[in-house]
Amino acid sequence: MKENHTIIRQEYDIIKNDFARAGEASSNIKKILRQLGIDSAKIRKTAIATYEAEMNIVIHSNGGKIIFSISEDKIKIGAHDRGPGIKDIGLAMQEGYSTASNKVRELGFGAGMGLPNIKRCADNLTIDSKEGEYTRLDMEILL
Repeated sequence: MKENHTIIRQEYDIIKNDFARAGEASSNIKKILRQLGIDSAKIRKTAIATYEAEMNIVIHSNGGKIIFSISEDKIKIGAHDRGPGIKDIGLAMQEGYSTASNKVRELGFGAGMGLPNIKRCADNLTIDSKEGEYTRLDMEILL
């Protein structure tokens, strides 16, 4: 049986309402994938999904982490936060549904496309959320 070794693993702290640094984790991951020579379509899917997850943490949580790892056959991204959780995951997966504040929308975010875009880009996606405590998105992009 072939073992699947992790090549790189990194974690990024994401801070609530820190729009100045929002996108840094996804940008850093994109650079790493380019340096590794990963196919550009896979890099694009990973960057979009990671950026959407990162923005969801900035906008909707009390902070959290983006956890990135890559092995021989897949890229894994975890977006784990502390906060209000998602009351109705099915509703949150619908395009255009958003709980973002007017202030966030005035900044150009919160259009309700985050989770649908993540689902489109990821080959595998699991969402676990507990109201008032956390949301955990774990996604895989197969290589």
